[in-house]
Amino acid sequence: MFLQFFASMQQDIKLFLFFPLLCAIFRTIFISVYNPYKSLKGKGKIIWHCYRYGFWWGMDPNAYIFLISLIFVTLPVTFLGVSTTLGNTIRIGIGVVYALVLYAAFVGKMIFYYHFHDIFNQTLRLGAKAEKHNLVDIFFHQDHGLAILIGMAAYAVACYLGIFAVLAIPTIPYPPISSSVFYYFFNIVVVLALIVGFYFFRYGGTLWHDNKPEWDTIPAIVKKDIFFARATVDDLPALKAVRKKKPNALLERTDEENREAIQKITRGAVKEENPLFHFKRTAKGPRISKPRHIFLLVGESYMHQLFEPEYQCLNLVSGGNVLFHDPHTAKLPNFLSAGIISRPSIVGLMTGIFDAGLELNERENWWHGTVPTSLPLQLKKLGYRSTYWYGGSLTHGNFNQFAPACGFDAAYSATEFCGSDAPKTWVGVYDNVFLEKAAELIQQEDSGQPEFHMLYTTTFHGPFKINLKDYGYTTEGIMPDAPKAIKEDKAIQKELGTFWLSDQAIGKFITTMRQAYPDCLFIVTADHAINLSCLKKLTGHDETIHDRRTPVFMMNHKDLDQSILGNNVIGSHLHILPTIMELIAPKGFTYYSLFPSMTEPIDYVFSLHNWLRPDAMGYYNNDFYQPLGPQYAPTDLKEGPRPYMDEKKGMESLTAYLVNHPGLLKPSDELLK
Repeated sequence: MFLQFFASMQQDIKLFLFFPLLCAIFRTIFISVYNPYKSLKGKGKIIWHCYRYGFWWGMDPNAYIFLISLIFVTLPVTFLGVSTTLGNTIRIGIGVVYALVLYAAFVGKMIFYYHFHDIFNQTLRLGAKAEKHNLVDIFFHQDHGLAILIGMAAYAVACYLGIFAVLAIPTIPYPPISSSVFYYFFNIVVVLALIVGFYFFRYGGTLWHDNKPEWDTIPAIVKKDIFFARATVDDLPALKAVRKKKPNALLERTDEENREAIQKITRGAVKEENPLFHFKRTAKGPRISKPRHIFLLVGESYMHQLFEPEYQCLNLVSGGNVLFHDPHTAKLPNFLSAGIISRPSIVGLMTGIFDAGLELNERENWWHGTVPTSLPLQLKKLGYRSTYWYGGSLTHGNFNQFAPACGFDAAYSATEFCGSDAPKTWVGVYDNVFLEKAAELIQQEDSGQPEFHMLYTTTFHGPFKINLKDYGYTTEGIMPDAPKAIKEDKAIQKELGTFWLSDQAIGKFITTMRQAYPDCLFIVTADHAINLSCLKKLTGHDETIHDRRTPVFMMNHKDLDQSILGNNVIGSHLHILPTIMELIAPKGFTYYSLFPSMTEPIDYVFSLHNWLRPDAMGYYNNDFYQPLGPQYAPTDLKEGPRPYMDEKKGMESLTAYLVNHPGLLKPSDELLK
């Protein structure tokens, strides 16, 4: 019986291997038809990785052909007496049907690319609302529909013959085994190998679902080339990505609805084609001597919570305290990030607008143009050369395209400039290595002109697997006064120790740069805060709204002190840009910002997820809020209406309007004129 299984499962494998070859042929046709280059000379390495990674990514659907054939052919052949001939006939039928599915997807991709210059994306969903007779008309009269349908018949015949030939390849005979023990052992090994092999191919050359190939993990050498990055993605995985990604309801708002909402924040009719021009501001004159270097340091999950007195027994912020307790530092105890996950926050800091869940960094239009509120763009008007430094790979999230479009003169990946041997997590290079090397390069490449550097770290991100002892972390050495429950919990120690490592790196970078450039302006914040539930063992209560949503904010310069912020105790990411402008820009200088400077009185701030006043902080997804002040316990909650809803909707509509009108985006050089 197992002899029959052994022979039949080889047929399943041969059938399965036919389809990666077919996908490679489709990839070759796509490249040949739409390749934008006059010559592919020098593209050999990119092409190799395009096919290699495309092969593994395509296994997401292709591997199931093996499974289907195994279940519906091999098992009946083995256990139900179905003939081998009938089994191969069924296999050919399965193969031809799947080949036709691949053909339809490929042809659809070729047509879609012709019209939209992209592989399948969310635009595809709009076809559901299009007039069907119009689509049919375009298919037959513009997209050569008749030739495609005729070609499908010829293609089906070719696939039939191809699969038939593949299945005719001789199988490996079952090895002669005399021992019954070895017979069963061999059979078990074969079955286990099939199971492991299926998952290995299904997960794209790994045995772990989370390591499956995805857009963000395309090799950097390929992803830097937009065309070949697209060519890497097989058609069914691209369709799957569109299906899984729910369309953002914001994009369904009409222009009229968006403009009506925007008018609530412009306090009047939207007269300009680009509504951002309504947010023009005029600087009142410099408050500090103009620094030659500005550093915006964004620490991964670098939260304010651990700087509070209640947590000082943990001793996790000795690095950040270099600024936090400096008399020339202005800081805020209540602060909101532009997003509650990393990329929207970084996009908000770069562009000066909310991402609104529209993933601006993933949209090709935003790789070629930007908005007048862009931070590096406006600093360029003041003579600053801007550089973006990321602890990971810039190709993740397409920031290799997005950052330069925002106006950065240069953008660097730590995974490249720190070398291939640099210790790294799955997110990026360890912060201590990244920031030390960045500090070295900043000094080496100093242009002599004013410079703005935005640096974004990665290390404090789960899972926490760094061997902390290698970097001098021991529980008793760092937090001898911490509660026993925290010191003895290994998982907690891994998490808090990783924060300590990141904080140390930040502190060392600050010290190095202040020594090199005593007049520099330092701004330190986080991409967002997180829920450190492990600290319940210290506080005795769950994380509060304030704990979960407050990144650190501090600003340091030799001419600054806390008085620069007046009586303000609140702020947000989108207040950083105007604050910089009001600190250094000459009187009369014009700039664009959705929000005022933190040097002016601020009554409230909001993001698209939270609202904040000096006396309270709440969510937008429910009616509960946390009252702030010494008279309240951290766990006190109140219920009431969510404020500033018109402003929130206006900001959402503003971003949606810009996405729906990509012509409003302009190259940074054009906006500088």
